[in-house]
Amino acid sequence: MRKLTITTLLLSAAIATSSQAGWSDLVESVKKTGEELIKQPATTNSAVSNTSLSSDTLINGLREALVVGSERAIKSISAEGGYLNDPQIRVPMPAVLDKLAGPLRQFGMGDQVDQFEQSINSAAERAAPQATAILVDNIRNMSFDDARKIYEGSDDAATQYFREKAGPQIAALFKPEIDTALGEVGATKYYNSLATQAAQLPLVGQQVEGDLTSHVTTAALDGLFLKLAAEEKLIRQNPAARSTDLLKKLWSN
Repeated sequence: MRKLTITTLLLSAAIATSSQAGWSDLVESVKKTGEELIKQPATTNSAVSNTSLSSDTLINGLREALVVGSERAIKSISAEGGYLNDPQIRVPMPAVLDKLAGPLRQFGMGDQVDQFEQSINSAAERAAPQATAILVDNIRNMSFDDARKIYEGSDDAATQYFREKAGPQIAALFKPEIDTALGEVGATKYYNSLATQAAQLPLVGQQVEGDLTSHVTTAALDGLFLKLAAEEKLIRQNPAARSTDLLKKLWSN
């Protein structure tokens, strides 16, 4: 009982003090608070009753699960090749260029096609960490009612909650980051070059138009939430993925 109480208080303190901090700051806050709480003697007063402990276990367990799952998801997609090497979330070429990829390769522009696809995925990978602060903030401010609905909901209930509550904010942060990254990794140059070449190809002659930044932003956001959903389902269904005592307690049944 005392071990669980300390874990619950750890999460409460960490989330309350994390503000806009990232995952490393959140972990450090947990460690420091833990050292202080462990030094305190056990108490039998009613400051944390069975009823409040049950409520705390639910909301803080959910918060901890979302911290763990979100950290894993963002770490995965922001790594080099996180988008490009994952068929589930790879950012595709804009629709018109995707249809023209075959003819472009036939006319000797395979390298440009590959470089363009790599560059737009690299831009998505660079933007992914921008979601951290927003996700942490939403986790910290989650109400007990929201936590209960998520806990009792489907395997991706938390991901749906994030998409509704945080999706527009994350997209707003992604867009300028992706726009900058597209220029720095050469995606814009490749896009313009391929668009020009496609318009000049015999039997193709098709104009390539569209907002490249919006296209990559939308695909990057879809990939983020797909990975969040996968991590959420893993923690709910796979005991091995419950990496803390609180997570094991929350989904022990």
